[in-house]
Amino acid sequence: MRVLFMGTPDIAVGTLEKIIDEGHEVIGVVTQPDKPKGRGKNMKFPPVKEAAAVHNIPIYQPTKVRTNEFARTVAQLCPDVIVVIAFGQIIPKSIIELPQFGCINVHASLLPKYRGAAPIQWAIIDGEKESGVTTMKMDEGIDTGDMIMKTVIPLDVKETYGSLADKISAAGAQLLVDTLKALGSGTAVFEKQGESQTAYAKMLDKKMGEINWNSDAVSIERWIRGLNPRPSAYTFYNGKTLKIWAADVLRQDVPGKPGQVVAVTKDTIVVKTNNGLLSVHELQLEGKKRMTSQAFLPGYPIAAGSMLGR
Repeated sequence: MRVLFMGTPDIAVGTLEKIIDEGHEVIGVVTQPDKPKGRGKNMKFPPVKEAAAVHNIPIYQPTKVRTNEFARTVAQLCPDVIVVIAFGQIIPKSIIELPQFGCINVHASLLPKYRGAAPIQWAIIDGEKESGVTTMKMDEGIDTGDMIMKTVIPLDVKETYGSLADKISAAGAQLLVDTLKALGSGTAVFEKQGESQTAYAKMLDKKMGEINWNSDAVSIERWIRGLNPRPSAYTFYNGKTLKIWAADVLRQDVPGKPGQVVAVTKDTIVVKTNNGLLSVHELQLEGKKRMTSQAFLPGYPIAAGSMLGR
């Protein structure tokens, strides 16, 4: 098939590579514009652009896809199908309806649950036992199109956003090429999502990463894993940002205020929550590198009784 690929982050790269490996003709890659990164504000290519450049695939980076000009560009490319995974813009009807086989989205959840921009993170935050990938024929709604195929992925007890994203990237790549094969052979089965309830996976940003110590320890531990590595969960210590990368729930409780350090050992910092204790094993103080609590404490001692948070 003549495939126009639309995607931006790392999670989309595996699917692009799989499409190429399967012998499909990728006629172009559409990705978000380059953005300044780091302290030097040097322009950084999106991961999908970097992958496309290796394969000498034409690259398109429109600021907005909802323009007549870009719709004409897509029409001139004459794709048989458009594949979309984590692209980052809403695609208009004028483009969705252009290809013979439509726009096929690789969505990182078991639809209809977790429609929206951050399904991987929210599945972990909400304590789901499984997640997965769904291929869907896109319509004008947000992740509301007809479902085609699914792959279920069980979640490990210590699953993080990063580890689950890797699993979903690999599973989604295979599911997409299987979907293209079914579309080409006319054997694809389309299932409507209907009006069933869905947990909407809203976008997470850095400001939302602050830990609420008035929550219970179980919820906070999931929050930490769901935001690892991006955008990261954090609190404050002596006015400085303190990121927390790994922690365990302790099934006991002691007197204290939420956010109060109630015990410190050589390898952990125990923090009181609204319900239960959180044992912090890996953290990162503002301006410093990420390290275990055991490595952190000799240089940055935190005493029992200290308060975390604002």
